[in-house]
Amino acid sequence: MTSMKILIVDDSITIQRIITNALKTVGFPDTIVAANGKDALEKLTNVNVDFIITDWNMPEMNGLDFIKQVRANPIYSSLPILMITTRGTEHDVIEALQAKVNSYIVKPFTPQELKEKIEGILKTVQVNTV
Repeated sequence: MTSMKILIVDDSITIQRIITNALKTVGFPDTIVAANGKDALEKLTNVNVDFIITDWNMPEMNGLDFIKQVRANPIYSSLPILMITTRGTEHDVIEALQAKVNSYIVKPFTPQELKEKIEGILKTVQVNTV
């Protein structure tokens, strides 16, 4: 499998480390981090990213606004996005799905759960692009 670059968007350095380490554990070592949606949009224009993992609650630009901006750009409209957040109400999940996230995990999560979500998203994305 080719190396896939994953952009992790979270304002918590601790969560950035947890996700980075979980990704390394399950075979996705190539990561880049951003502190919020605004920072992530800048990184997207400078780095070729294959997958996004984003939090919801962040300063400057939250995850939902970030996803909407990403989806509004034709270049990134099909970029896979996984949201990992503490917000787990049905309304939150529906709002995120309406913003076109590919999948959603409520914290806390295990590395195995993360791997399964990423692989599941990649399967649907590959099916859609063929």
